[in-house]
Amino acid sequence: MAVASLALLGATEASAQLKLGKAINAGMKGVQALSLSDKQMADYARESVQWMDTHNKVSDPDSEYTKRLNRLTEGITEVDGMPLNFKVYEVIDVNAFACPDGSVRVFSSLMDIMSDDELLGIIGHEIGHVAKHHSKKQFKQELLTGAVKDAISATGGTIAALTDSQLGSLAQSLAGAKYSQKQEKEADDYGYDFLVANGRNPWGMIMSFEKLQSMEGAGSSSYIQKMFSSHPETKERIERLTKRANKDGIQRPTE
Repeated sequence: MAVASLALLGATEASAQLKLGKAINAGMKGVQALSLSDKQMADYARESVQWMDTHNKVSDPDSEYTKRLNRLTEGITEVDGMPLNFKVYEVIDVNAFACPDGSVRVFSSLMDIMSDDELLGIIGHEIGHVAKHHSKKQFKQELLTGAVKDAISATGGTIAALTDSQLGSLAQSLAGAKYSQKQEKEADDYGYDFLVANGRNPWGMIMSFEKLQSMEGAGSSSYIQKMFSSHPETKERIERLTKRANKDGIQRPTE
């Protein structure tokens, strides 16, 4: 019994040491990943966007979708010193997103239901998440805790060769990033200012939200879920921007 007790004690201590070793190793990995530079994070984002571009139908340069997007975004070339690039995905989901490397992707189904001002308001909203560094923070969190953290940590903070599955996981985190209520409101204001700065009616921002809100509960769009389902103050967001437009003396366009 004494020998068994000593063996059990030794096994318990070994187990505790093993757990401690794993914890220390995990902590070291976290420190390594945390030290990733903005350029390295942008490289990971760019690689993820390239993965998405090859796994989705990108509109041809001469398609009506591409022509319309190019017309709307003409002269919009950078945000916070970062070059922007725009593409259309011809898919059935209603979505749009902007990535921390400056890539902006707009889905054709969203374009189908939005007027020019409404569409540009949503694009401005998504760019706002980049300008306010929301997307960068979300992506960094994904790199620290997601499916690729071990691959990144193993390289000591340099670009790791990621598998197709890992790139798909990163791509999903970029396209489906969810933000806090505070971050969404900041992006709302950015989208409003974005429309004004580009000679558009800021009511487009409000009307796009109204259109998306009318689709809530239909289960027709992950973008609607991303934008609104976790934010019960959707109505208040619309009312807040409406008050701002009225205060600025800007008339709502006739539909």
